[in-house]
Amino acid sequence: MAQTIIDTANHIAGYAAKAARVKVIAAYPITPQTTIVEKIAEFVENGEMDSEYIRVESEHSAMVACIGAAAAGVRTFTATSAHGLALMHEALHWASGSRLPIVMAVVNRAMGAPWSIWPDFSDSLSQRDTGWIQFYCADNQEVFDTIIQAYKLCEDERVYLPAMICLEGFILSHTYMPVKIPDQNEIDDFLPPYKAGWILDVNRPFSHSNLVSPEWYMEFRYMIQEAMENAKRLIQQIDKEYGKRFGFEYGGLVEKYKCEDADLILLTMGTMGSEAKIAVNNLRKEGLKVGSARIRVYRPFPVEEMRRLAEQAKMFATIDRHISFGMEGFLATEVKASLAGEKEPPLVAGFIAGLGGRDVTSETIVKIAKKSLKWMKIGKVEKETEWVDLRD
Repeated sequence: MAQTIIDTANHIAGYAAKAARVKVIAAYPITPQTTIVEKIAEFVENGEMDSEYIRVESEHSAMVACIGAAAAGVRTFTATSAHGLALMHEALHWASGSRLPIVMAVVNRAMGAPWSIWPDFSDSLSQRDTGWIQFYCADNQEVFDTIIQAYKLCEDERVYLPAMICLEGFILSHTYMPVKIPDQNEIDDFLPPYKAGWILDVNRPFSHSNLVSPEWYMEFRYMIQEAMENAKRLIQQIDKEYGKRFGFEYGGLVEKYKCEDADLILLTMGTMGSEAKIAVNNLRKEGLKVGSARIRVYRPFPVEEMRRLAEQAKMFATIDRHISFGMEGFLATEVKASLAGEKEPPLVAGFIAGLGGRDVTSETIVKIAKKSLKWMKIGKVEKETEWVDLRD
C-alpha cells in the first residue's frame, strides 16, 4: 500500500531506484551525493532490492558500468555530483550515442576552483550537449516522481536516451520533507519491466556503436535530435498520466504559476521556482501582474512553451544559478534564442544569483521583479546581465 515517509531528497532518490526495480547500481561516493548510493546499499544488503551493486573506482567507471549493464539489457541507475559528473564527460556521450536509457541522479554542486560543496547548476549545465535529457526538481516529492517518470520516458522506443534528474545539493539533498510513495503494484503497472532496444548477446553477436564513416555519422546525430523532439511530447503525456494515477503533476516541461494575465514572468529552475511562487504572491498583493514559470526540463528545451508564454507577457526575467563565462546565464541565452524571429517578443532581462549555494530568497526575487518592472515601464533593459547581491 502507499506510504508517506519523511526523508531527505537523497534517500528519496534511493527509494525511487528501488521502486523502479533497478537491476544494476554503479556506486561511487562524492559529497553531497554519497547518501543516495549508501541508502541503496542498505536496500540491497537487507534484501529489499534484487539488484547487483557495483562499487567502482571512479565516476567514469560508474558510467561505464551502467553502459555495459544497459547494453546487456537491464535497468540501471547511478548518481554523482560536480567534478564526478565532469569526470564522466566522455562516457556520457557514449551512453547517449549508444541509445541507452540510463537514469542518473545529479546532486548539483558548484565546480572548483575555489573548492565548494554547495550548489549551483554549473556541473549539469556544462553537460548540456551530451545528448542527455535533463530534469530539474523543486522538492523531494518531485525527485521521486521524476525518477519513475524518467524510466518510462527513456525506455520508450521513440526516445531511448539517458536522463539526468538534477536536485540541488543540501537545499534538497539533505533536507527532510514528507513524500508519498505509491503502492509497488501500482508503480509496476505504470512502469513495466525494461525492454531493451538492443542487447549484447554472445549467442547472437553483432556490432554496435562502432566506427562510422562520414557517410553515416550525421544520420546518427539526427536520430538523437529526433528522439529529443519525441521526448518533448512524451514528457507532457507521461506527466499527465502520472498525475491521474498518483496525484502529482508538474506541468510537463514547464510548471506555470499565475502566468495567465502576467505582464512580467519570472523564469527559474529548481528550488528557486518555489521561492518565485512566494514572491509572486507577495507582488500580487501589491497589485503587480507578475507570474512565474519554472523550467522543469532543460533538455529538450521547451521552445514552444516559451513562445506561448511570450504571447501575452511584456517581459521575461530569467534567474540563473549558473554563468556561462563570457556570455550570460544559460537560461537567458536559451530563452532569447527561443524568441528569435517572433514579431513582438517581450523584453528579456538576465539575472545571475545563487552561485556556490548563496541563498536566493523570495525577498531577493521580489527585488529582481521590481527592477525588471521598472525596465518594462521604460521599455528598455538597462543592464542585460545583472549579478544579484554581489559583495563589494
